[in-house]
Amino acid sequence: MLLAVMSGFILASIVPFSGKLLRGRWSFMTTALPGALFVYFLTLIPSIANNQVRLFSYQWVPSMGINFDFLVDGLSLLFALMITGIGTLVFLFTSAYMKGDAYLGRFYGYLSLFMGAMLGMVLSDNIFTLFVFWELTSISSFFLIGFNNESKASRKSALVALAITGLGGFFLLAAFALLGNITGTYSIREMIGSADILKAHPSYLLVMVCLFIAAFSKSAQYPLHFWLPGAMKAPTPVSTYLHSATMVKAGIYLLARFTPVLGNVPAWNHTLTIVGGFTMLYAAFHSIFKKDLKEILAYSTISALGMLVFLLGLGTSEALLAMVVYIVVHALYKASLFLITGIIDHETGTRDINKLSGLRKVMMPVSIAGLLAMISNSGIPPTFGFVGKDLIYASTLESEILALSLTTIAVVTNMLLLYAGILTGVKPFTGVLPESFKEVHLPDWRMWLPPLVLGIAGLILGLFPVFIEGGIVMPALHSMYPMAPPFHLMLWHGFNLILGLSAVTILGGLLLYFLFKPGLRHQTWMAKLYGSSPEHIALLFSRKFRVFAAVWTRLFQNGYLRIYVLMIISFLTVLLAYKSFTQVAFYINPAKISPLTSTELVVMFILIATVLYAVYTPSRLAAIAAMGVIGYCICLIYVFYSAPDLAMTQFAIDTLTVILFVLVLYRLPKYINYSSWLIRVRDGLISLIFGTLISILALEVLYEPTNKETTRFFTDNAYTLAKGKNVVNVILVDFRGMDTIVEITVLTIAAMGVFALLKLQLNKYDQEL
Repeated sequence: MLLAVMSGFILASIVPFSGKLLRGRWSFMTTALPGALFVYFLTLIPSIANNQVRLFSYQWVPSMGINFDFLVDGLSLLFALMITGIGTLVFLFTSAYMKGDAYLGRFYGYLSLFMGAMLGMVLSDNIFTLFVFWELTSISSFFLIGFNNESKASRKSALVALAITGLGGFFLLAAFALLGNITGTYSIREMIGSADILKAHPSYLLVMVCLFIAAFSKSAQYPLHFWLPGAMKAPTPVSTYLHSATMVKAGIYLLARFTPVLGNVPAWNHTLTIVGGFTMLYAAFHSIFKKDLKEILAYSTISALGMLVFLLGLGTSEALLAMVVYIVVHALYKASLFLITGIIDHETGTRDINKLSGLRKVMMPVSIAGLLAMISNSGIPPTFGFVGKDLIYASTLESEILALSLTTIAVVTNMLLLYAGILTGVKPFTGVLPESFKEVHLPDWRMWLPPLVLGIAGLILGLFPVFIEGGIVMPALHSMYPMAPPFHLMLWHGFNLILGLSAVTILGGLLLYFLFKPGLRHQTWMAKLYGSSPEHIALLFSRKFRVFAAVWTRLFQNGYLRIYVLMIISFLTVLLAYKSFTQVAFYINPAKISPLTSTELVVMFILIATVLYAVYTPSRLAAIAAMGVIGYCICLIYVFYSAPDLAMTQFAIDTLTVILFVLVLYRLPKYINYSSWLIRVRDGLISLIFGTLISILALEVLYEPTNKETTRFFTDNAYTLAKGKNVVNVILVDFRGMDTIVEITVLTIAAMGVFALLKLQLNKYDQEL
């Protein structure tokens, strides 16, 4: 299992260096990996169908309880099959759609990285490994959305998506930290046993809110939905893979996975029902006013995700069953529609539905795929979409509260989605073929076969839902609702209210399509509403924040090191002064202070003299030399107090510092007055106050009781555990090795930054900016 998850990362590290191999006839070979993974997960269906749960555990940081624990149950298997199955078709589609692209290897690398991150996320049982993979999906999606990095719109969309999903990642980490602290475990399976403790805990609402923000940001729920339409700037394979079956459903997976842990509480259920219900209606309404095929699909995707959140909020066995089925339904028809949109754009050069018509005459297989996807999207029998829609209506009708209102919202939403489905799956292929499209032809089979396969799959599952019932749907439902009663997925339930609602939905959607044609007046009206939209508010906040950041930078981060030091010292001075005079009882006994020796007096005199000289000298080189003398005086103090190792370290650092300063300042003017006398007086007062506080605290520390436990530990174990006799070195290299690595890393990054600045060559355009 570890190899299955990591294979995506392994492929991602190889394909960027494949060069011309991927840009030629062998580009389809990358399809082998997701295809093999899909077959592997198919082999797990029999054991999962028999109510078995497979756990694969690999140690990572066992001392902290963080391991690669991969859990295969019904829910994780459902998502793993979608990730690899649709991934196979997307990889195949990409081999023709982006054939010859100069950066195809890089694109496959990002796509493979994303696939591995998604698999790791849905299979992780440990919350912190789940978080790591969650963040990797955000990072890889940033690269994929911004793949066309020469486009300003692509770069902006990638940054917005990263900002929103990154914000969600922060709240997810907070939720997981609280969960681990409350339950005492990082295993989701073990948390289920502590569900009652969690729900009664005072921090339950905080955990719930943090988890909701994380899920809503990833699954584009109102008001965090606006990044998704912008992400349509990405190439079609990205839109298909991320926004039909994988990334946008990560939040849905998160909510579904934690339903047994945190669900079945009024606050949980009502919040999901309200947010999901509003989102699905809001987005479906917006979808019918869009003219770009990808924009229509984006808003209909947001609506479908709202539907899934809505069903999770209802929380009943029927609603969760409908949610599982609709996940599959949506993945099949939406991936197909995205791929069809990519084909249309690739062959005609436009996605404007007002310019598209008659394409069935030149792309018949694609038009068949579009028709199949549309009828599944619309819930028309005998597709699997019809089964899913019936289950949605059954769950709303059986709701304990507001059943009529919830059913009405679901019906209206499905009418609007039917309208959007006709726009994207049927309209481009009906009517007369324009003269400008006479040269359009059927693309490579690797492009039209994947959407056709998805459309046929939706039809077959509708006719024979038993194929997916026992092996996938039932185990997935039991993962969220272990006490769910037995059920059977059927295409025909007889003449009843649910069938009547389906008929109303289909007739209402068709009437809406034929009678309502959005015009300029409607576009103007929608533009006025944009002023109060979350996207407009977020962008306005972003602009205001940039203005604030510019002012703040000019004041405090203006490039002058002396300002940075002044801010740090001033803050520490205020903090120390506050703590010292409010929480410290000063007591200094002069009798306990050892008298100064003649050598110490000489060193102190030299130290004070060189400090004053460094402050008042008009020469930089003289000031640097004085600073070196100050350092050597401190070395002597270390020697006097039996710390020769510290003295040698101080000596080496001061010597190197003086040499580097001299080399840097040698070619600069001998003296330039950068500050007025008022600024120098200010700096002197702050320095004097800070130094006085440090001196007082140092004297006060002498009278604090000492605890030698840490000292004894290092002394006793330095040689036995780390095989070193120099205790200080052993502490730095072994006991605090991670701290030392971080310090070295920081210095290395700083050195790389300096090197890059030294090598920077600005062209005329950059200099004007």
